Amino acid sequence: MVRLFISSTVDIPQELKASLRKFRFARRNAGHAAMVVKINKQKLTMEEVEQFDDISIEDLAEELPENSPRYVLLSYELNHSDGRKSFPLVLVNWAPTSSEMGLLTLHASAFIDFQNTADVSKVIEVREGAEGFTKEIIDQQLLHA
Repeated sequence: MVRLFISSTVDIPQELKASLRKFRFARRNAGHAAMVVKINKQKLTMEEVEQFDDISIEDLAEELPENSPRYVLLSYELNHSDGRKSFPLVLVNWAPTSSEMGLLTLHASAFIDFQNTADVSKVIEVREGAEGFTKEIIDQQLLHA
């Protein structure tokens, strides 16, 4: 019998997994909701920073740090050209270029593990801070993907 051990650089605690699951399956019928997660560099674990309900993308961008990476699980209200409304789950990889290189490296190394745990396929990369994170940019990436 061969055992394969997959080591991850950053631990995702059980309570965060439960919170991610609860966020994923919450029923939404209006507005955007977000869950922000950071890496605790000293403990090498992921921590939930905050959840926002019915927040504008611009306000969410203002809440995110200018010099520190975050994973943002976003329930996004998407209005289609035929009048339909959907709420896709999107993973925003908030990784400003002004962040400390060691933290960016740690963030990048744990990204796939977080994406798989959150069970999200749509990813939006944001490197330019608030200027690169607008409703127009998200709409463009989701509607023309």
